[in-house]
Amino acid sequence: MTKSEFITELRKRLSGLPSEDIEERIAFYSEMIDDMIEEGRTEKEALLDIGSVEDISSQIISDIPLKRIAKERIKPKRRIQAWEIILLVLGSPIWFSLAVAAVSVILSLYVVLWSVVISFWAVFASLIAGGIGVIVGGAVIAVIGSSISGIALIGSGLVCVGISLFVFIGCSAITKCTVILTKKIALGIKKCFIRKEK
Repeated sequence: MTKSEFITELRKRLSGLPSEDIEERIAFYSEMIDDMIEEGRTEKEALLDIGSVEDISSQIISDIPLKRIAKERIKPKRRIQAWEIILLVLGSPIWFSLAVAAVSVILSLYVVLWSVVISFWAVFASLIAGGIGVIVGGAVIAVIGSSISGIALIGSGLVCVGISLFVFIGCSAITKCTVILTKKIALGIKKCFIRKEK
């Protein structure tokens, strides 16, 4: 791939973004390639160091707020006619309620996803708190009363604390996956607003 092919492909993948953002990013990557070539690298090496067009375009799209992308994409191409306004008003009980329902379903799925993550962290906190409480209670019982019962409680408290370490690893992984999934969903929504030029 040459520099001009890279720039053309990047411009094609960014079509639909505000034009000033496209030109700013194209100028940035063009200058970056030129700088690398001036440092003694070949055009091919410079392009390999920068990365793939797909990764770069995804990063650029994720950096631009959805509001700006939607605003650029939904610009009216012409004036809305009077009969179109009448149809929008008459159809509003249907399309508005469907839009509210769709947003509610998507929002509730997002809340449920994070609720599951929070519940896993609650299990972790319960195991830690319960384990420490049982260890302290076992130590008190071992000193005051029955030493065998106290040692058994201390052992079970240590088991709870040990299990909580494994739960912590799982909670961390689930949280990380949920954050990545959230970012991918946001990027997918942004990409829906970007038209692909042929």
